[in-house]
Amino acid sequence: MDTLKLPAELARTLSAAPHRLLFFIGASNVLAAMLWWTLWLINPAALPASSVPAGWMHAFILQYQVLPSFFFGFLITVFPRWMGLPEPTRWHYVPVGLGLFSGQLLCLLAMFSGSALALHLGVINTLAGWAAGLVVLGLSLLRERGTTWHALSCFAALLLGFAGLLGFAVYLHHPDPRLAFAVIKFASFGLLLPVYATVAHRMFPFFAANVVPGYVPWRPLWLLVAQWPLWLAHLALELMHGHAWLWLVDLPLLALATLSLRLWWPRGPMPSLLRVLFVGYAWLPIALALYAVQSLWMFVSGEFVLGRAPVHALSIGLFGSLLVAMVTRVTQGHSGRPLQLGCVALVAFVGMQIVAVLRVVGEVVSNPMDWYRAAALGWVLVFLPWVVGVGWINLRPRVDGRVG
Repeated sequence: MDTLKLPAELARTLSAAPHRLLFFIGASNVLAAMLWWTLWLINPAALPASSVPAGWMHAFILQYQVLPSFFFGFLITVFPRWMGLPEPTRWHYVPVGLGLFSGQLLCLLAMFSGSALALHLGVINTLAGWAAGLVVLGLSLLRERGTTWHALSCFAALLLGFAGLLGFAVYLHHPDPRLAFAVIKFASFGLLLPVYATVAHRMFPFFAANVVPGYVPWRPLWLLVAQWPLWLAHLALELMHGHAWLWLVDLPLLALATLSLRLWWPRGPMPSLLRVLFVGYAWLPIALALYAVQSLWMFVSGEFVLGRAPVHALSIGLFGSLLVAMVTRVTQGHSGRPLQLGCVALVAFVGMQIVAVLRVVGEVVSNPMDWYRAAALGWVLVFLPWVVGVGWINLRPRVDGRVG
C-alpha cells in the first residue's frame, strides 16, 4: 500500500463505526491517564504544581473523560438498534471522539506543564465532545416512535454527568473545594453507576440467553425504576456529608444488586466471556456492602473507618472489571471475530481483580502509599497489552468482510 494512503485508510477504518473510534480513544485515554497518575504517585515532586490538586484531577479525568468515551461509543452504536432507527454516520460520532480525545490530552498536558490555559481548553473541548454526544443521543430519543426505557435511563445519567462537567468548568473560575467535591460525587452515583447498571440490566440477560441453553432472561423494569431514587438519595446524602445515613439507601441497593446477580447468573457451564461479566458485576454488592458497613459504623461511633475503600471497590472493581469485559465482548463481536475472551483480556480482567483488592486494602493499612503505587502500576501493566490489542483490532477491517 502507498505510504501516503496508509494514514487515510487507517482513519477510514477507525471511523467506520462509533464503537471503533470511541473505544480506541477510550483505551488510549485510560492508559495515558493511569501512566500520569502512576508517575505522580511515585514522585509527585517531579511534576509541576497545578491549580487543581492531582487527586481531584485523577477523579475528574477517569470519570468525565475516560469512561464516557466508552459510554458514547457503545450508546451511539446501540441506540439506533434499540429503537429501530438508521445507523449513525461519521458526522454523528467523530466530533464526540475528537472532543473527548483532545480534551483529555490537553488536561494531561496541563498536569505535566502546569499550564492553566491547557487545562481550560481541555475542559472546553470535553464539554464540546459531551454536548455533541448528547445531541446525537437526544435526537434518537426524539425520533423513536415508542419509549425505550434503557435509553432514557442512560441519557438521564449522561445529563447528570454533563451537569457535573459544567460544575468543574465553574470550579476552574471559582475554586471552591465544596464544588470540586460535588463534581466528583456527581459522577459515581449520578453518571457512572446508573449507566453501568442500566446496560447490565439490558444486556447481561440478553448475552446469557444467546449462549446458555435453557436460560430464562430476567430483567423486570421495576428493578431499574427502583434503583434510580436510591442512587439519587445516595448522591444527595454524600453531597450533604450525611455519610452516617447512607446505610438507609445502600442496604436496599445491596439487596437489589444481590438479587440481580443471583437471578442473572446462569446455572451450569458458560463461556468465559460471559462469566467475566457476572464476576465483574459481583463487585457491586461488595462495594455497596462496604458503603453500608462504613455508614453504620459512623452512625454508631462517628468514625470514618474505611476511607475511600468503598468508592474504589466500585470504581476499580465494578467499573474497571466490566470495562474490560464489555469492551472485549463488543470489540470481538463487532469485528467479526469469535466471541472468546482470549489470553490478553483474561490477564487484564484477572489483573483488575488484584488491582481492586490492592487499592481497597490500601485504605485500611498503616502505610497506604506503597499499596496505592502498587495498584496504579499494576493497572498500567495489565492494561497495556489489552489496550494494544483493542487498538489493533479497531485499526483493522472486520475479518468477516462486512462494513462497520
